[in-house]
Amino acid sequence: MSQIVPVILCGGSGTRLWPRSRVAKPKPFLPLVGESTLFEATVSRCPPDLGFAAPVVVTGRQHLEHVEAQLHGQEGASVIVEPAARNTAAAIALAACRLPDDAVMLVCPSDHHIGRPDVFARAAAAAAALARDGWLVSFGIEATAPETGFGYLRRGEAIEGTPGFRTAQFVEKPDLERARAFLAEGNYAWNGGIFAFRVSDFMAELAAHRPQIAAKVREAVAKGTLDGHRFHPDAATFAEVESDSVDYAVMENTRRAALVPADMEWSDIGNWHALHEALDRDAQGNAARGAGEAELVDCRNVLVDSDGPRVSVIGLENVVVVVDGNDILVTTVQGVQKVGKLSGAVNQ
Repeated sequence: MSQIVPVILCGGSGTRLWPRSRVAKPKPFLPLVGESTLFEATVSRCPPDLGFAAPVVVTGRQHLEHVEAQLHGQEGASVIVEPAARNTAAAIALAACRLPDDAVMLVCPSDHHIGRPDVFARAAAAAAALARDGWLVSFGIEATAPETGFGYLRRGEAIEGTPGFRTAQFVEKPDLERARAFLAEGNYAWNGGIFAFRVSDFMAELAAHRPQIAAKVREAVAKGTLDGHRFHPDAATFAEVESDSVDYAVMENTRRAALVPADMEWSDIGNWHALHEALDRDAQGNAARGAGEAELVDCRNVLVDSDGPRVSVIGLENVVVVVDGNDILVTTVQGVQKVGKLSGAVNQ
């Protein structure tokens, strides 16, 4: 049985976790949960002894230095350097065009936290088995709260002899009332952007539903150049590729969409509140991280992240305090969604 090829998508603008995350060094490359960076943790979840091949990383030139440093010289790893950002459909297609038709790709964002990597590995094996049978598989992540910031997957009928289900519906980010209804019904899972497909099946679906993307990516790869472990698609051709997500381009159109349930303590670390939720907290829900000391008195659900200065907080609830050099962020939990709109984050 062929190995599973991790395809790690690595990019981002670094605005939602400003000021710790920056355009020059966004969140995949930061040790936000534990000592490893999110990128390093993503790579380590796919070891050879569990049936994974060496990873293929798709990234932009601005992140190449961080990617290569944090791959730590892993044998067989390769890097596809995107000449421009063209969303996930094109990024995945770049990797597909560099792999054999019968290879199974496991597409993983590089900036997520998974607290139960053993569950992830089992889900990956189940998803790969379905992919070898021609399914295009999403991880259906156990919904534990009525989140409005995630897309959802509605579970259809079971696929006989497997732990998977047909995907009955892809649902856009809901409002709070709908999200609560999804959670109560129990038939919906979060769509975390983790997929498994066989290369030939993915490219056939992409060609059927987004022929321009499939054709131009193939051309860009055919005209590309290899430089050691780096591959550079042809920039002029890739610039003509339409920008579209894999969900819109393929997953919502294919008749072979499936999902594998995965209760793996997943978080996209999409803002400061999500990071707080992923960290170890004391009995009052407080957490402190970074090089600086923190003193919290009569506080509840407060996160302090300081790179040096001592931070003291008294009598506050549901607040985030971040110190990064000369930049200081103070926000309520309700305000974390607006961090990326601050002038400091936008004009990095």
